[in-house]
Amino acid sequence: MTATRSGGTLRDRGAVPEIPTKRNRHVQHSVSRPLYALRSRIECFINRLKNSRRVATRYDKTADSFLGFVTLASIRLWIRFVHAA
Repeated sequence: MTATRSGGTLRDRGAVPEIPTKRNRHVQHSVSRPLYALRSRIECFINRLKNSRRVATRYDKTADSFLGFVTLASIRLWIRFVHAA
C-alpha cells in the first residue's frame, strides 16, 4: 500500500484500487472497466507530458513556474491532437 504524507494509507482515506489483480492471485478484486480505461488514458497522457525534459526533470524552483510549464506542455499536446483529428 502507498503511504501518504500524513502517515496513513490511501485505503484509510477512502481510496479504492482500480488496478486489476493478476489471474493467479487467490483473492480477486472487481474493477470498474470504464474507470480503469480512464485511468489508463491519464497515465498515457502523463507519460507524454514527461517527454518534455523540463517536466520530467523538474528544473523549475517554484511550484507556480512548474505548473505553468506543465500547462504549456499540455496545450502543446492538445494542439497536436486537435490538428491530427
